[in-house]
Amino acid sequence: GASIDAKQSYWNSACTEDGLGVIVPKQKNYHIAKPFDVAYECRSEMCMHMKDAGIEINYHPPEVAASGQFEIEPQLGEVVHMADATMMIKYIIHNTALKYGKTATFMPKPIYGEAGSGMHVHMLLFKDGDPVFSDDNGYSHLSETAHYFMGGLLKHIGALCAITNPSTNSFKRLVPGYEAPVYIAWSAKNRSPLVRIPTARGTGTRIELRNPDPAANPYLVMAAVLQAGLDGIEKGMTPPSPKDSNIFHLTPDERKAEGIHSLPKTLYDAIREFKYSDFSKMAVGEHVHGKYVEAKMEEWKEYSTRVSQWEIDKYLGKY
Repeated sequence: GASIDAKQSYWNSACTEDGLGVIVPKQKNYHIAKPFDVAYECRSEMCMHMKDAGIEINYHPPEVAASGQFEIEPQLGEVVHMADATMMIKYIIHNTALKYGKTATFMPKPIYGEAGSGMHVHMLLFKDGDPVFSDDNGYSHLSETAHYFMGGLLKHIGALCAITNPSTNSFKRLVPGYEAPVYIAWSAKNRSPLVRIPTARGTGTRIELRNPDPAANPYLVMAAVLQAGLDGIEKGMTPPSPKDSNIFHLTPDERKAEGIHSLPKTLYDAIREFKYSDFSKMAVGEHVHGKYVEAKMEEWKEYSTRVSQWEIDKYLGKY
């Protein structure tokens, strides 16, 4: 089973010919309620359309960014169904937002200085109807299988980032200070690591991967993270010890001493890990692997040679 926990931003439309806008509503406070939650009716209509499409929604609260950001969490489901549901959810959000005179975006980091938008993936495995991640005698009620699954995720995460974080913009979200994960670690007791174990236990025992973002292809994401976890189970990949303190509060030397490494810092770094990873070729197939590397390297080349407005503002009058 899997679930997508997608954060998404919408913007009020400006007076542009294509209807796309960048006038950002300022709506502060996480989980703010009406009447200050000015987008409640729009989101409710989105969720009703999702229900009509067979997608049950747990909740849809405003999120931490003060820029019209909110979160939609569908109920757990079988992996292919959830990939289908993710595509349908994005389609419904885009079109319902337009009806309300707004533009929906799933850019990972649409606004500088605000929290980015993630697509957290929750994973459960069952065998003969029983949850294989659950063990009342294990650490935090986690089974050995759950540990091996996490070991596979943490082992392959550098290469996985090419799929879970597929744009140059993705890596502007994966920076300290905005709740997005940066360091390769796991915990059942705090929310800062890459892999988190939510509080539910028993049949609800699951593993949450927090670095994916909504620009990613959900079919590739779910296929690749499942393969990584299964590879960990097959090879008995024991993860490092859990990091139950806030990793962002550690100094670089403290992180080094504890063996905590960072995620790739750019799309180029992630694609290089993906390109030379035998696991990646196995996870997506050699044909997709080669074509994906080719397309993303071309994207990186275009990005790295394009002159941005920031460079104009920073350097034009300086040199």
